[in-house]
Amino acid sequence: MDQKMNVYIWDMDETLILLKSLLDGTYAEAFNGLKNVRNGVDIGKMWETHILKVCDAYFFYEQVENFNQPYLDFLSHYDDGADLSGYDFSQDGFSPTFDDLNKGKLAYRHRAIAEKYRKGLCNLLNQDVMKLLNNLYDLTDTYTEKWFSSARSCLEECAGQNRDTNPYINLSNARDAMFQHVNVIVTSGPLVPSLVKCLLYRLDKMIACDKVYSSLEVGKLQCFSWIKDRFNGPDVQFCVVGDGWEECEAAETMKWPFVKIDLQPNSIHQFPGLTSRDLQRYINVVYEKLDREDELNSEADDNNQIPSKFQIFHKTQDRQ
Repeated sequence: MDQKMNVYIWDMDETLILLKSLLDGTYAEAFNGLKNVRNGVDIGKMWETHILKVCDAYFFYEQVENFNQPYLDFLSHYDDGADLSGYDFSQDGFSPTFDDLNKGKLAYRHRAIAEKYRKGLCNLLNQDVMKLLNNLYDLTDTYTEKWFSSARSCLEECAGQNRDTNPYINLSNARDAMFQHVNVIVTSGPLVPSLVKCLLYRLDKMIACDKVYSSLEVGKLQCFSWIKDRFNGPDVQFCVVGDGWEECEAAETMKWPFVKIDLQPNSIHQFPGLTSRDLQRYINVVYEKLDREDELNSEADDNNQIPSKFQIFHKTQDRQ
């Protein structure tokens, strides 16, 4: 059988992770007094501190903050492929003048960021800091009712990991085996902090660095168009998951299924709760509908010279 592909396009903040809603208290307030708002705010501030520290110390954020790009390879045509093993990024004269020379230096930084991302946090941080981050992750996961670990599990499923390996394969598992699964992030935040968040929140094993997009300057519809061009084909299906209006409208424009994440307790569209099977149901509904529309349009094209009695009847009824 020809292998098909599901491309899952995720928003990050308030979808795969919670940060803003911790900092402003809206997550805790949704529980009507059952959660301590102050604890959530403190947890959010600790995450903010770690994100900024890692960004500045290891990912050139102080240098590149004002040069946000939509994805890491965006300036790759300015990269001459030079060996960066002994390159001194602090002394190369990178400046605010965004000419071709500085675009090349920014492309070098993006290549170095990609390499650090692929190697993981353990190659950057010592054991004490890693232990601190692990404790903070567990604390946050408990406070958020397992939101973080459940989101990771869903990502793993959508990446084709942790799926049922029972040798007695049922129809659902057989259908899964036909598909290649790809996770992509499109976030409204800047690119470098978003990549760092992927590392800190343990998402990097399911989302490669070249599949993280920042829509900050270009908008989500443009990012979705790039993703469609990148993965498009007759056997590719897309699904968007997020909490905001922009990704909802962009998904509607692309005629892709959209699943809206809801912070309210007991909602099925949150974590824990949402699974890859739920997303597949949305995909099936939308794409089966599109297939039916295509079939009807094709039949209409074939019969457009001689309308059927059924078509004439309905056109008459419409005029009346």
